[in-house]
Amino acid sequence: MEGSRVAMAVSKKAKSIEESLWDSANKLRGSVEPSEYKHVVLSLIFLKFISDMFEQRRSELIAEGK
Repeated sequence: MEGSRVAMAVSKKAKSIEESLWDSANKLRGSVEPSEYKHVVLSLIFLKFISDMFEQRRSELIAEGK
């Protein structure tokens, strides 16, 4: 029974964190329409991806001594 209460408390906390994140994202988005905001988000995801690939390749080249 105690395990169920702990699981429910964790679930409620996680839900409140998720709600807080969505609220923050909506505030940061401001007056930008959701259909336009996707371009910003997709660009940031692409930049993160390319940055990770650059760092990986850089590490490989350093390990090879180039």
